[in-house]
Amino acid sequence: MLPEKNVTIPLPVVISESISGNIKMQKVLYQQFAVNMYYVCLRYVKNPADAEDVLQEGFIKIFTHLHKYKEEGSFEGWVRRIITRTAISHLRDNKKYTNHMALEFAIEDKEISVLDKLAEKEIVGMVTKLPPAVKKIFMLHVMEGYNHREIAAIIGCNESTSKSQYYRSRVRIQKMLKQSA
Repeated sequence: MLPEKNVTIPLPVVISESISGNIKMQKVLYQQFAVNMYYVCLRYVKNPADAEDVLQEGFIKIFTHLHKYKEEGSFEGWVRRIITRTAISHLRDNKKYTNHMALEFAIEDKEISVLDKLAEKEIVGMVTKLPPAVKKIFMLHVMEGYNHREIAAIIGCNESTSKSQYYRSRVRIQKMLKQSA
């Protein structure tokens, strides 16, 4: 069961108290971010129970490494990166997911202009036809907003590999769009 988001304590206080081991503040931190991060998990693992497992594993990592947060950039971005990397590790460790990652999202208009005319289900269907590695890079870039250097670090490849795989994914989707038109 996911918590509600009703927190009024300033985030810097919650973070510093959580680092100090204050269980109540750790709970507040969890409640503040769990719902949004759960939906991030669902983008990668289809099964809600597995998404909850990934969420819990991610928050264990967050609390373990909370002292390493340097207050550069948004805290939510830092949390999202850990959750995303945890989900990818889960996928890598559980090969059963590599052929059918969950892809319930809408692609931004600026990515492929023809997408305005297609239903979301058709788009999702096209993305699910991409090879697993290409699909992962596409999702990280389009959905999570990572740049290619960050993607390369996350999945353990060269930055140029990330760029070329992303380009190939766009070309494949554009071909599918032309075929369906």
